[in-house]
Amino acid sequence: MKQNKYKFPPQLFITGTDTGIGKTMISAILVKGLQAAYWKPIQSGLAGETDTEWAYRNTGLPVTHFLPERYRLTKPLSPHLSARLDGVKINLNDFHLPEYEQNHLIIEGAGGIMVPINDQYFIADLIRQLNIPVLLVARSGLGTINHTLLTLEKLNSLKVPVFGVVLNGEINSENKKAIEHFGHAKVIAEIDHLSYPAPKTLQLIFENEFQK
Repeated sequence: MKQNKYKFPPQLFITGTDTGIGKTMISAILVKGLQAAYWKPIQSGLAGETDTEWAYRNTGLPVTHFLPERYRLTKPLSPHLSARLDGVKINLNDFHLPEYEQNHLIIEGAGGIMVPINDQYFIADLIRQLNIPVLLVARSGLGTINHTLLTLEKLNSLKVPVFGVVLNGEINSENKKAIEHFGHAKVIAEIDHLSYPAPKTLQLIFENEFQK
């Protein structure tokens, strides 16, 4: 087995600069490449395929790699609103690192770090509760510098360790350089558009981007 270019921590929280940013795909790449466990603490939206089901289907790993969500909310909305509509109260103290058999645990958040989970707390507070480093997923194109720097600044102010940034989309070397220079964070991978995720594809991307 090739040696990892980056030494991944035992647990890693995948967050994004926005919703629909590609967190689930990046999570699946890491789960496949590291043979890790996957956990989505809050799933908002149960119609169709959930993020856990998507990752399970596209990694081809045994179901034992995929841990049950702490909260499963019906509507595809911000957790605080989806929970309210379901008559559920999300309690920050309900979140603890789950038991898992693998060497690594990949945790996928919901939306960005300032998405509220209830009337008082945000995803950022969930990250602090779990006390693990963050991998930030951002778009590669126009607008990403502002969104990424704002997110990095907030994480820094909360003293949340940032493992790195992944840019998702068409390769943009200037945006990569700007984020690294102004954000003082390493862009550890650039993932071009992936039209057909499959276990072999995810493994290849992991090897090319995180082991090159």
